[in-house]
Amino acid sequence: MIQAPLGLFPRPWPPKADASEGSRFFKVLEYFRLIGQVTAKVLQDGRLLDLPLSTAFYKLILGQELDLFDIVSFDSEFGKTLQELRVLVERKKFLESTPGENQLEVADLRFRGAAIEDLCLDFTLPGYPDYVLKEGEGSAIVNIYNLEEYVTLLVDATVKSGIKRQVEAFRSGFNQVFDISSLQIFSPQELDYLICGRQEIWEPESLVDNIKFDHGYTAKSPAIVNLLDIMAEFTPDQQHAFCQFVTGAPRLPPGGLAALSPKLTIVRKHPSSAVNTSNSTGVTESADDDLPSVMTCANYLKLPPYSTKEIMRKKLLYAILEGRGSFDLS
Repeated sequence: MIQAPLGLFPRPWPPKADASEGSRFFKVLEYFRLIGQVTAKVLQDGRLLDLPLSTAFYKLILGQELDLFDIVSFDSEFGKTLQELRVLVERKKFLESTPGENQLEVADLRFRGAAIEDLCLDFTLPGYPDYVLKEGEGSAIVNIYNLEEYVTLLVDATVKSGIKRQVEAFRSGFNQVFDISSLQIFSPQELDYLICGRQEIWEPESLVDNIKFDHGYTAKSPAIVNLLDIMAEFTPDQQHAFCQFVTGAPRLPPGGLAALSPKLTIVRKHPSSAVNTSNSTGVTESADDDLPSVMTCANYLKLPPYSTKEIMRKKLLYAILEGRGSFDLS
């Protein structure tokens, strides 16, 4: 996979790559088949999958064709560059179709102020020197006259023939669980919503109604009042980090907190050190030394009764930002 900020997408492999058993590419196809099986099982069981796929890949899952303009949805810089090169191709076509002496103008076309030859591009896929776009032309230099063919081959390698077998393996794995054609009623955005959950996490006013308080806590406990205030003040990134820490996934299922199963539960965590003093509210001095911990399988947060809201915020942020992705605080 290409790990881009805008979502995962299959990295291209040459169409002639060896796919026989035991080869490196065979393992790649097996991974895609496994991802397909897992994705289908997640949908079947109503679970969430922490797999940030790109919009373009969702289109492929739905059997849609991709073109040059889809590349920006997983690689914005490469996609924008290809679009700029396409503009030069269209400008060249216009000049050649216009009566008059336009050959000098065609030869003078520039990409960001540089001649195409000066870019030192050849007929290999950028970033993949072993991926030759045109047989026998791997070392040929790209110029304004063969630029259209170059761009066409780049698009084909990136979103068509270079990823075709990986997508087929994913769809094959998916079909082993249930028919992938059942997804045709969804858009790419709706499919992302079903597989990975909703982007929006929670509304502050909904928190108290959709959280269970147990084992030493009630909705009116000072620690719970502080926690709800802190959760209401979280930034979107902090909300996702909290959700990842407590549930194992950075998003909530469709329906939000109300649809979380098991229900998000907050319980009192007893201090790990010996308790020396206690006041009337049940707050212990040693509680401020501990971190919250979780049981993600049960959406269970074990929260110490911190003495102040600021200490709780500090400990909670430390736990959710440093503890996500590991089992150290489980």
